Amino acid sequence: MLNGIFILAELHGEAAEQIAAINARFDRKLAAAKPPHVTMAGSSGVGPIPASIGAEELERALRPVAEATAPMELEFGPPVRFMQSDVVVLPLSPHGKLRELHDRIAGCGLPFARARFTFTPHVTLSLYPRLTAETAKQLLATQIAGGCVIDTLQCYHTRDPQPARKLLELRLCGGTPRPG
Repeated sequence: MLNGIFILAELHGEAAEQIAAINARFDRKLAAAKPPHVTMAGSSGVGPIPASIGAEELERALRPVAEATAPMELEFGPPVRFMQSDVVVLPLSPHGKLRELHDRIAGCGLPFARARFTFTPHVTLSLYPRLTAETAKQLLATQIAGGCVIDTLQCYHTRDPQPARKLLELRLCGGTPRPG
């Protein structure tokens, strides 16, 4: 059973709406669990944070990361099957601003478990169902118009099979003054 804290960057914009509709059509369980997102910590690059870490400690470590990171627009690659599985994802470049954000998170001082994979940023289209040949063909032919915007980080306590619980959300403000 998985019990840890994941750091996500939820997507916003037209592409996020398209992905949410694809999730709802092809993987209702995924669509119900979380909005379309990129997992920044928890499964690739660095593993989950222990569930014993509180929201205050998360905020202390991650607020400087969020304040140093500007919102970013990302472009998707064509859909692929992830690691020869039934999981279909839209890959994102593991370089540039997204990689810099991941590295800042990894170096923020929080304790991370060992990751299962190298940093492989992506947005999941279908995770839970077993794919038929026709469903796989449809998902792999998917085209997302435009990019997506990442402008916040979210920390979720994941304790399968229970629903994930949001612990913290921080806006990426890239050195811009904070209001108030």
